[in-house]
Amino acid sequence: MPGKPLTLPAPAKLNLMLHILGRRADGYHELQTLFQFLDYGDELSFAPRDDGEIRLHTDIPGVPHDSNLIVRAARQLQQQSNCPLGADIWLDKRLPMGGGIGGGSSNAATTLLGLNHLWQLGWDEDRLANLGLGLGADVPVFVRGRAAFAEGVGEHLTPVELSEPWFLVAIPQVLVSTAEVFSDPELTRDTPPIKVRSLLEGGGHNDCLPVVQKRYPEVRNALILMNKFVPSRLTGTGACVFGSFPNKGDADKVARQLPATLPSFVAQGRNISMLHRKLDTLAKK
Repeated sequence: MPGKPLTLPAPAKLNLMLHILGRRADGYHELQTLFQFLDYGDELSFAPRDDGEIRLHTDIPGVPHDSNLIVRAARQLQQQSNCPLGADIWLDKRLPMGGGIGGGSSNAATTLLGLNHLWQLGWDEDRLANLGLGLGADVPVFVRGRAAFAEGVGEHLTPVELSEPWFLVAIPQVLVSTAEVFSDPELTRDTPPIKVRSLLEGGGHNDCLPVVQKRYPEVRNALILMNKFVPSRLTGTGACVFGSFPNKGDADKVARQLPATLPSFVAQGRNISMLHRKLDTLAKK
């Protein structure tokens, strides 16, 4: 049996900005967004099976086993690679669902990269990212693992070098529906495109913010509270909101002042995801 059990991180991401340029004929939206990873996330463990079964041993409330992106990613990779092996998979879930920080997409990408390693398939990053795009628009950025300026529906990625501040991420206790936000008639869909250079000079906003604040008072209230301490933004379609700090101590200080009704975490922004740093370490062994 090739490979030993393997444990890998599935990192969170932030959308530092999100512009919606228009809606395509297929219903998807043309976007521009800036992704950066966080040194915080879920954790997945994989063990090979010789009977071809894919089994996720962690129940996610409201998500049937076969609908979970982890299981779907594993089965797609298995089918497209004609791999006879299966996998037992365990998930240590830390990222909130509907938070806009990439939980499901990151899980799918870690599954693709982890099983590619465990099953010794030898697939390259381009092939894995292309498979991942069929699972979700954010999956390729996690497969590639580099901070990026994303265009199209999020699949055209330009790697960028960003500062790596510390972030305080607050988690309003509400599940935001991405589909509802993108279908809202009040959503701004005509933001002019910008160049990555002007973005890196500090431009950008989140076009989803007005719709999310109107639909979800929990998010609006979290932003009002966070903005008392630090300029704060919405990531993706939410629900999570964040502010940046030059060091961990300053972020921790504000985190301690948030009420217990608004959970939060502190993590450093990273241009190379912790998943890829772990895989690089494994490759050198």
